[in-house]
Amino acid sequence: MYSFRTISVMPEMPERISRLTELARNLWFSWRPRSQQLFSKIDRVLWEEVNHNPVKFLLHVDKGKLEKAADDPNYLYMYDLMMGYLDEYMKKETWYQKKFPDQANQLIAYFSAEFGVHESNPVYSGGLGLLAGDHCKSASDLGLPFVGVGILYKQGYFYQRINREGWQEAHYSFMDFNEMTVTPASKNGGDVIVTVPLPGRDLFVKVWELQVGRITIYFLDADLAQNRMEDRLLTSTLYGGDQATRISQEIILGIGGVKALRELGISPTAWHINEGHASFSIVERIRELVEKEIPFAVASEAVRSCTIFTTHTPVPAGHDVFSPEMIDQYLSYFYDKLHVSRDVFMGMGWDDRRQGFNMTKLAMNHSVFTNGVSKLHGEVTKKMFAYQYTGIPMEEIPIYYVTNGVHTETWADREMKQLFEKYIGMNWMENISNQEQWQRVYDISDEELWQVHMLLKERMIQFVQHNLCRRMERNFEPIELIRENAGYLSKDVLTIGFARRFATYKRANLLLRNKDRLARLLNNPERPVQIIFSGKAHPADRPGQEIIKQLLDLAEEERFRGKIVFVENYDINVSRHLLQGVDVWLNTPRRPLEASGTSGQKAAVSGIINCSIMDGWWPEAYNGENGFAIGSELEYDNEEIQDREDANSLFDLLEQTIVPYYYRRVNGIPREWVRRMKNSLATIPWRFSTERMVKEYTQRFYLAAAMKGRRYMAQEYKVAQQMQEHKRYMQENWHHVHFQSIRVDQPKTLKVGQNIFIQADVCLGSIKPQDVIVEVVYGKVGDKALVDVMLMPMNLKEPVGQDLYRYETNLVLLQGTSGYTLRVRPYSPNFEYPFELPLIKWGDNMSFST
Repeated sequence: MYSFRTISVMPEMPERISRLTELARNLWFSWRPRSQQLFSKIDRVLWEEVNHNPVKFLLHVDKGKLEKAADDPNYLYMYDLMMGYLDEYMKKETWYQKKFPDQANQLIAYFSAEFGVHESNPVYSGGLGLLAGDHCKSASDLGLPFVGVGILYKQGYFYQRINREGWQEAHYSFMDFNEMTVTPASKNGGDVIVTVPLPGRDLFVKVWELQVGRITIYFLDADLAQNRMEDRLLTSTLYGGDQATRISQEIILGIGGVKALRELGISPTAWHINEGHASFSIVERIRELVEKEIPFAVASEAVRSCTIFTTHTPVPAGHDVFSPEMIDQYLSYFYDKLHVSRDVFMGMGWDDRRQGFNMTKLAMNHSVFTNGVSKLHGEVTKKMFAYQYTGIPMEEIPIYYVTNGVHTETWADREMKQLFEKYIGMNWMENISNQEQWQRVYDISDEELWQVHMLLKERMIQFVQHNLCRRMERNFEPIELIRENAGYLSKDVLTIGFARRFATYKRANLLLRNKDRLARLLNNPERPVQIIFSGKAHPADRPGQEIIKQLLDLAEEERFRGKIVFVENYDINVSRHLLQGVDVWLNTPRRPLEASGTSGQKAAVSGIINCSIMDGWWPEAYNGENGFAIGSELEYDNEEIQDREDANSLFDLLEQTIVPYYYRRVNGIPREWVRRMKNSLATIPWRFSTERMVKEYTQRFYLAAAMKGRRYMAQEYKVAQQMQEHKRYMQENWHHVHFQSIRVDQPKTLKVGQNIFIQADVCLGSIKPQDVIVEVVYGKVGDKALVDVMLMPMNLKEPVGQDLYRYETNLVLLQGTSGYTLRVRPYSPNFEYPFELPLIKWGDNMSFST
C-alpha cells in the first residue's frame, strides 16, 4: 500500500448557471425540493447514483449536460426562481430579529456528536442526529445567532447490507470530504487546525464547516498526516471502537470543539450540550478561565451560568461513564491546569452508584438548565436523579422538558406542500407553530387528500421494490424470486411502516409473539395487511441484529412472503419515502424507555396515522381522534408481562379498529380514515415542529443563560464569585437550620374563607434571614403526598433569640380535605429557580401546637 494525495477537479460551469456551486454548498437545498430539481433535471440517473449529493454531482456530471441546461429557457426560469428564493431567504428579516432586536450580540453554540441534516452528509446514526439536524434548520429559519459543533466521521455510520442468510452486515467506506457539502474552515487564508492533548501526545484536528441556511456547523477531523495512523482513525466511525476510542472522540468533540471556536474567533454567550458526549467542553471552558487567574470554583460557577444541557437517555445504563483510571490516563493534566486535586476533579462528574465519571452528571452539575425531551421523559429523568435532590418534591426538581419536534419543511413532500399552500396559505411555513392556521386542513376535500396520499404511497412502494430487487440481485437470488419481488406490495393494501434504530427495547418483533394470529391478519382475503420494516442495529448489538434476522426469516415463510418486507440501509432517504407513503406508522417501545422519538411526528406531516405505545412524545399528542394508542400508561415490573399485554392490545387494535376503518369505503374513499388523517394534520405538525421547539429553547433557556452568563462574568466575574461564596457558605452552615417551634391558630370547624394563623420560630444559625425563604406548602391530600401544591411565603416578624427568628402568615385553604406543612429553603436574587441550590429543611418532626 502506498500514500497518495487527492484533489477534486470541477467541470467548468457555464456562467449563466454558475451559482449552482453556491447552492450545492448550502444545505438550504435539503428542505427545498424544487431547488434539488436544478440538479436532477440535468441528469436524474446521476443524481440518484450520488445519493442526492450536489457537490459530487457537479464533480461527475457531463459538461455537455450543464451547457444544455444553461441554454434551456425552462430550466433557466426555474434556476432564477430558486436562486431568488435563496437570496430572499438569506436576507429577509427573521423571527429572532423581530422578537429580540436588542439581543443581536448573543450567540448560541450547539454541541452534538452527530448531525443528520441530509443523506449527502452521512455523519449521523439515528434520532439524536436527525433531531440535531432539524434543530439547526429551524435555528436558521428563525434567524438565531447560532453555530453547531460536531465530528466529521471519515466513514460515518455504517452502510447496512443484508446478506443471503438474512444477517445484517456492516460496511464502511471512506468518504472523500472534497466530494461532500463541507468545506475547510479558513483563517488568514489557511486551514484551521487545533491541537487536543491525548495521553503522551498532541492530536491535530482540522476544522471543516457546513452551511445550513443562515447558520454554520463546524466539524472536527483528526484524519491528518501530522497524526499517527491509529490517531487518524479516531474520527473514523460514529459510535465505533472501544472505551478508549469513545473517550478520545468525546475529548475531541468537547475540548477540541471549544478550541476550534476560539481559533475561529467565535465567542458564544450560551452553550448547549446535546447529550453527554460533549460534556468535556465544560472542563475546557473552566480551564480557560483558570488560566486567566479566575479561581476554579468561581470559574465553574461562571461556566455553569450560561450552559444548557439536554439529556436524551431514559435509563441510567445509557449514560457514558468512564473509569477513574481512564480519567487519570486521559485528563490528569487538568488537575494541575485547574489547580485542583484529583478528588475535586473526579467530583465534577462522579457517580457513586456506578463508581465512575459520568458524562451526564458532569453536564448536569455545570448547567444552569437541564431538560429532557418530552413531558414523560422529564418525569423519568427527575426520578432517575432524585437522589441528588434529597427532600425536594419531585415536581420541584429543576429538570425541565422541551418536547422534541421535526423540521416540517424537510419531511413534507412536494405534493403535501402544495396542499398546504392551497388550503393553509402560501406562507404557511412562515409560522408553522401557529395552531390556528392548521385548522384549515379540514377544508381539504377527502378526495384530494386521499389522492395525494395514494400518489405518495405508490411512489414509496416503487422505491421499496427497487431496494428489494437491488439486494436480491447482489445476493444472487434466483431470477424467479427477483421477478416475484416485482409483485410484492400493493398500494390498495393497508400498509404499516416500522423504521428506526433496532434497539431491543423498541420491540420491532412485538407482533412476532403470535405468528399464527399475525398470518391471519396479513392474509385476510377481504382486508389484507402488509408491513414494511427498516432499520439498523449497532454492529456491537447482537440482540438487535437477531431481531432483524427474525424478521427476514419470517419474510421468507410462504405465508408471509410479500406481506412482510425489510428495506436495507435505513437512512434519511429511506426514512423520507416510508414516512410519506405508508398508511400507519407503528411505534412499539417498551414504556418508558423512549425518551421522545420523532419519526411519528415526521409521518404526521404527511397525514400518516400514528399507532403507538403511550411513550415519548405520543402521550402529549394523542387525543383519541388523531391516531391510535397501544396498551395503557401502566407501569410494569415484569417485561414479559408488559410485552404480552402490549402485543395483545396491538393485535386487538389492528383487528377490531384499524383494519375495519381502513377498508370501510364510501364512494371509494375511507372517510373515517381520512377524517383521522385530517385530525392528525390539524393537531400534530404545528405542536411538534422544531420551529416551536427552538422558539421554546430560545425563550426559556438560551437568552436567559446568555444574559445570566454576561451578568456573572461582568466586573471581573464579581457575581460569579458572590454566588460561589454564597452557595459554599449555605452548604457549610445549612445543618444549623431547623424549626424550633410551630404554632397554629384555627377554628375548631374551619369554613371556606376563614384564616389559619401560623407562627414559626426558625433557628438559622449564622445564616441571615434574607438568604432564606420560610414558606407554607399546602394542597389537596393525595395518596402519598400533597397534590396541586401551592406556596405561601411567611413574613419575618422579629428575632426572638440568638440566631432564632419568628415568621408568621395567614393561610386560607380551599374547600375539601387539604394538608399543609412548613419548610425553609435557600434564597438568592441570582437563583434562576427555587432549588438552584438543592437544600431544604421541613417542619416534619415538629408538633404543631394550637
